[in-house]
Amino acid sequence: MANIKEIQRRIKSVNSTKKITKAMEMVAASKMRKAVEAVLRTRTYANLSWTTVINLANAVNSGKIIHPLLCEKKHIKKVGIILLTSNRGLCGGFNSAIINKTHNSVIKHLKNKEKEKIKTEIIIVGKKGISIHTRYGYKIVAEFSKLDICSESIEVRSIAKLIIDDFLLGKYDKIMLAFTDFVNATNQIPRIKQLLPVDITAKEDHLGVVGQDTRIGVDKEYIKEKENKYLKDKNTYIFTYEPSTEKVLDKMLPRLIEIQVFQALLESNASEHSARMTAMHQANEAASDLVEELTLFYNKARQASITSEIAEISAGADALME
Repeated sequence: MANIKEIQRRIKSVNSTKKITKAMEMVAASKMRKAVEAVLRTRTYANLSWTTVINLANAVNSGKIIHPLLCEKKHIKKVGIILLTSNRGLCGGFNSAIINKTHNSVIKHLKNKEKEKIKTEIIIVGKKGISIHTRYGYKIVAEFSKLDICSESIEVRSIAKLIIDDFLLGKYDKIMLAFTDFVNATNQIPRIKQLLPVDITAKEDHLGVVGQDTRIGVDKEYIKEKENKYLKDKNTYIFTYEPSTEKVLDKMLPRLIEIQVFQALLESNASEHSARMTAMHQANEAASDLVEELTLFYNKARQASITSEIAEISAGADALME
């Protein structure tokens, strides 16, 4: 009988947990819909703005313009990485995937690329990013809060200003952005993107357009057509500005970089809520399976108890008859 009571307590506990995970799944689904809508509204604009930055960087290489944000530095001694994670857990492998990607695919590569060890510092956005320090020991120089739903680029302006100022002051020779690219509700891809200086040789650098994946909300043919036009037409940009080229680019480039950080944050948010919704859905299914299994054990134990009681009654009756 004690075993039956224990099984009953476990069934009740699992059912209570199931109610919580179901509620969390519904909340995550609601947030995911809003986050995906935000991603789709701005993704094409963000990609076309990055195409503009790439072509400006091409103009730097051709000697048409000169700007410190676009000039590649020959010797890389210090790298700053913006790491976008979540504020909370219970989202599957979302955080560990981007943290491991940052460590294995970027930092390790940079250290092995040069004879001298390259110093790396982390700027985290989201509380869970702190684990890159506890797990791998990397220095965290700044920490920014992250909203579950972002609606305006002004929310990342302080981050963009920090990295641009540090790059111009020579604190960092390269700025990278580590985030999770949203593909769909069941597929999110950890990515590393070089923000500063602009790497014109990088492939698959558009947000939401990675490899051969079929993306939603991206007119890839339109972007490709624009890029081909820029590559064929050397006079796409006429570098005559008022009041001057330097002043116009000083205002323009920081905003274009800010848009990239903002879009990466949107992609990361959509990926986080999708991962949490999937994790909670799987938890619900596991709880249902566990309840079914425990119910079976309960029925077997109850039947065994009833059988034992009947056997004892029969034995007692036989003893009285004798």
